[in-house]
Amino acid sequence: MKQRVTALVLVALLVFYVLLVGSRGLIAIDDGRPTVVTLGIAVLAIPVVGVWYIWRELRFGFTMQQLARELEAEGELPADELQRTPGGRVDRASADEVFTRRKAETEADPDNWRTWYRLAVAYSDARDNARGRRAMLTAIRLHRGERKGAGAGEPRGPGESQD
Repeated sequence: MKQRVTALVLVALLVFYVLLVGSRGLIAIDDGRPTVVTLGIAVLAIPVVGVWYIWRELRFGFTMQQLARELEAEGELPADELQRTPGGRVDRASADEVFTRRKAETEADPDNWRTWYRLAVAYSDARDNARGRRAMLTAIRLHRGERKGAGAGEPRGPGESQD
């Protein structure tokens, strides 16, 4: 719930910023001088990129929730099986063990979106958010019925780098 509130506050701030910058761009375009009009058009690109970014991130989040609900209904949602330190932090060895298991599952069934979803959670638990996001994007593509490897930036396999 805390993350949802944070996301809503950030979206509201970004929308405010987009409106503020967009209005300044329109004022500059209305000036009429070629240089100022060019700058005004350039400034209007910022709100366009901002709106695209908000849309992309919200769509990603809603799709992740949809997949989680589907896995939960099937009884396959990954449970929190990690050991924790007395302070509540995830034990690194425990996260590595779960990751190794999830990676093996995904290698055994690379066309199953469920294994990629669980691998994405394991990446997140191991604090490797970039690979976790790519694994989640792979899960989303496979859930939509797209074949693996169809998107740019997608990992070649679990744990493999792009280089």
